[in-house]
Amino acid sequence: MGVVGVIDLYSPDTYVNGAPHEEFTRLRREDPVHWQDIPGQPGYWAVLRHADVVHVSRNPRLFSCEAGGVVLEDLDPERLARMRDMLLSMDPPRHISYRKPLAPEFAQRVIAGMGEQIRLITREIFTESKKLNDVDFVHDVVGPLPTQVIGQLFGLPEKDWEWLHRLAQMNTSGQDPDLNPDGDLSEAGSADSSMQMAMYGMASAADRRASDPQGDLMDVILGQEFDGRYLTDADIGSLLVQMITAGNDTTVTMMAGGLWALLDHPDQLTLLRNDPALIPSAIEEILRWFNPLHYFRRTATEDVVLSGAHIRKGDKVAMYYTSANRDEAVFADSQRFDITRSPNPQLSFGIGEHFCLGVHLARLEGRIFFEELLTSFPGIALTGKPERVRSNLNNGVKRLPVRLCP
Repeated sequence: MGVVGVIDLYSPDTYVNGAPHEEFTRLRREDPVHWQDIPGQPGYWAVLRHADVVHVSRNPRLFSCEAGGVVLEDLDPERLARMRDMLLSMDPPRHISYRKPLAPEFAQRVIAGMGEQIRLITREIFTESKKLNDVDFVHDVVGPLPTQVIGQLFGLPEKDWEWLHRLAQMNTSGQDPDLNPDGDLSEAGSADSSMQMAMYGMASAADRRASDPQGDLMDVILGQEFDGRYLTDADIGSLLVQMITAGNDTTVTMMAGGLWALLDHPDQLTLLRNDPALIPSAIEEILRWFNPLHYFRRTATEDVVLSGAHIRKGDKVAMYYTSANRDEAVFADSQRFDITRSPNPQLSFGIGEHFCLGVHLARLEGRIFFEELLTSFPGIALTGKPERVRSNLNNGVKRLPVRLCP
């Protein structure tokens, strides 16, 4: 099956102290499509080079997300059926039919109109943070922001935002015993929190059908045809799970991981403070350096050879963004954090048909957040050891203890 790995790429424990970048570098050179076993079920091919990840992403008919879902663990038929009804797990042409009605609402010009709303939410969070000084940046500062933004986008009641944030955290941190002390510590185990959120979305859709339009995204979803039909309440529940979870995961990791990277590279933080015009470029480098997801899975629909690896029909294939984003064939001095890096073809938002629908929203949230952070707090310092989420899927930050000096 190729070169034997020194590190188990499947084990969530591998990523607790940071991604195994030295091992990724060796494997990109020696075994770029690497076989990894999974205890108790079939293993998978880990695709580690940038070019190969792009190839898999751009060929959905060869590498299906619908056949087996997007996580490495095999799901039972009921859970797999639910995942297949989520936008991130649909193959063409169904994926295109579902995405098309939503795309205009996430266009750059539309999202840009949310700027002042996002800035107001951010300033309110920082006003509360100034009362604390010493904070856990993940939970006290960045955690509330994306759920509030998505909550307003969908017109969800404010009283539900904190609970939805907790469910979103469970959806992305199910393998961490600190964050999921009573649950199944597998990626598939996050299905319970997903089901709670889906049921909430179904009830929200039913309530909105019986009320007057509010001019938000929920109205758009209720009033548009998707793939030739209107969505059911169950469809909307599934869509809401993906939107809230993805928005939470990407944004929290970008902001908390971004600050952690800047504090670890004080020269880059000083450069950014001296030239805030670099914030958009810094966000791209943060996304490359601290990508929210380690991988997404596909399933081969026929026998295929990829960088010398003979992949059989039905084999699992994992696109490792964490490795691709450090590929020395694409990024000069790839292990260096450089907020001026250009070009920066990072793959944290994916590429091809499944390129992130919320990319403009995530970038806008990141830009405004770092503008306000650097303006509000001239001094920021670590007060303890940061901790990562235990997960082989989510490259999340669990704790980031800092002192914010206004």
